[in-house]
Amino acid sequence: MPKIDRTMLGDIDVFPDRGTADEYGLLCIGGELTPWWVLAAYFQGIFPWPIQVDDQEEVLGWFCPDPRAVIPPGVMHIPKRLQRKLRSGRFRVTSDQAFDAVIAGCAGPRQGQDGTWITAELIEGYRELHQLGFVHSLEVWESDTLVGGVYGLSIGGYFSAESMFHTVSDASKAALAVLGRHLVEQGFTLWDIQQNSEHCSRLGAIEMPREAFLAQHAASISLDVEFGEIDTNTNSHLLLIG
Repeated sequence: MPKIDRTMLGDIDVFPDRGTADEYGLLCIGGELTPWWVLAAYFQGIFPWPIQVDDQEEVLGWFCPDPRAVIPPGVMHIPKRLQRKLRSGRFRVTSDQAFDAVIAGCAGPRQGQDGTWITAELIEGYRELHQLGFVHSLEVWESDTLVGGVYGLSIGGYFSAESMFHTVSDASKAALAVLGRHLVEQGFTLWDIQQNSEHCSRLGAIEMPREAFLAQHAASISLDVEFGEIDTNTNSHLLLIG
């Protein structure tokens, strides 16, 4: 992964003080989804999220919520049924083999939702970051068919999981399970999921006060950690979870 420091990011102080975010975590509106805007944000523990105003106009928001949801390394709870499915070899999990297909799957329609926050502009911005080596995808395959995946951004020992999708039961959970073990093996110390959900809570997610999160974030991004590669055909131990 490319090395990053403050000198690469130009005017990193374009964002307000993170403690001024509102009750929803919204820090400011505007800016661009260029690689350096996005990296400058993540370097400070801020993330972009397009939002709608009056159900019509779309604006780019930048967020730093309090609390912040994370999955502590090494404590992910994998249900026994999923453990058995992983060990069965039904799924193959790879990394960075089909990024465009994964982010398109994440941007697709979901039951009970009218739209998606993953806009065409966001896809293009994260595609550029993928080409630069900062954004990674995990693909879940059943035979030769892509059935699920997740993508996220890494800086040093920090990984931010952005979104996931599945077309068959447990495929996205398989991606998260393999990702969790891989992050531990690579030496990552902070796995950010931004906002908690019932599903993530069952997997072991917790919420951290913003101040504590930012302190841990600052330590994690300074680590010399590589994301590496995943292919459970050649690293089958990643499926032996539990």
